[in-house]
Parts: sequence; structure tokens; C-alpha cells
Amino acid sequence: MLGLDPATLISSLVVLFVAFPIHELAHAWTATMFGDDTPRLMGRLTLNPLAHLDVMGSLLLIFAGFGWAKPVPVNPYVLERRSPAALMLVSLAGPLSNLLLAILASIPFRLGLVSMSFSPTSGSGFLPTPDMVLTYFVYLNLLLMLFNLIPLAPLDGDKILAYFLPPNMAQTFDRIRPYGPMILLLLVVSGSFLGFNLLGEIIGPPMLLLLRLLVG
Repeated sequence: MLGLDPATLISSLVVLFVAFPIHELAHAWTATMFGDDTPRLMGRLTLNPLAHLDVMGSLLLIFAGFGWAKPVPVNPYVLERRSPAALMLVSLAGPLSNLLLAILASIPFRLGLVSMSFSPTSGSGFLPTPDMVLTYFVYLNLLLMLFNLIPLAPLDGDKILAYFLPPNMAQTFDRIRPYGPMILLLLVVSGSFLGFNLLGEIIGPPMLLLLRLLVG
């Protein structure tokens, strides 16, 4: 869980007002490229954070280290007429945007300009240092990407996996889909009941691998 010190809060807000809008804009822009005007008509083809942020998802990002924005509405029938892969690519665009943001933010680490820091004490105690802001930016973008790739509705990974499943497995997956939010909730709260963080066990290993690859 992220702390509530001012430096950590400011670092999280940077992610909230940059990474979330870009993630949702990536969905909206990709859908628009496939001929679906729904995101534009719903005011989601924008970088304005107010169009994308969800109150509960934003609070969870600040207090728990992960969260969500408002899903971008799309018309799957329009997308499927354009390409069988369109809905999958629209879903994939969001997590890919987080990966690209993490890669861009990791460049100063690789150039030796900054070093990883999760500690607010490296600055004034109130204002975060560039090291801390970039560290949280890389970390939380990777977390958002991996979290959204979990193949459970309503996350992006649900539609991504569905595209690649053979028909017989897709039918089974369709029957499981309505229970996705409940399974996801159980994953999130599992640490309180099972004594270990199941979601962390799923996301943790690829997170550490990507952090090593990006920032060393």
C-alpha cells in the first residue's frame, strides 16, 4: 500500500492525471481508427482527466496503489464488422500505452540521470524528488498494465484472451465471464482472508522482471 505522506501523494497524482487519461485515450483512439464513433460521441476522445477518472478507482490508486478509470464505451458490432481483431486491439491499446509510458520514463534511469527511490525522505519530505516521481511513474504504469491484463471481466485482459481462444474454450470462457468481477474482488481482498496477497503473487514476478529490464 502506498503511504499518505505528501511526497507520495503528489507522485501518485502525477500518475493519476497522466497515465489514466492516456490509457483511456488509447482505447478511444484505437476504436475510432476502426470506425467506431462511440468514444468521440461520449466525449472520451480527449486527454482531459475529468472525462476519464472514476472517483473510487482514483481513490484506490492513491490509497492502495492500484485503481481504474471509467471504461471507454465502444460498439463491438461496429468493431467486429471492421475486423475480427478490432475489439482485442482496442482492449490491448490501454495496457500497451502504460508499457510505453513506463519505457519512456525509464530512460533517465538507464542514462544514469536518476536512481530508483520510493522514499520521500530523499527530498524535502513534502515535495517529491524527480527520482521519486519517475520511480512511481514507472512502477504504477507497469502495475496498471499487468493488472489490466488479468483475463477477467471487466479488465482488458478478458477481451484479449477471448480473441485467442479456440471456439470450444471460448464457450467455456463466456460462461465464466459474468463471474469475473466477483473473482477479481476475491483476488483483491484475498490477503485479508488467506494470509497472503494472491493478486500480488500473480503480478509480482512479472513486475520485478520488467522493473529489472527497464531500470536495472
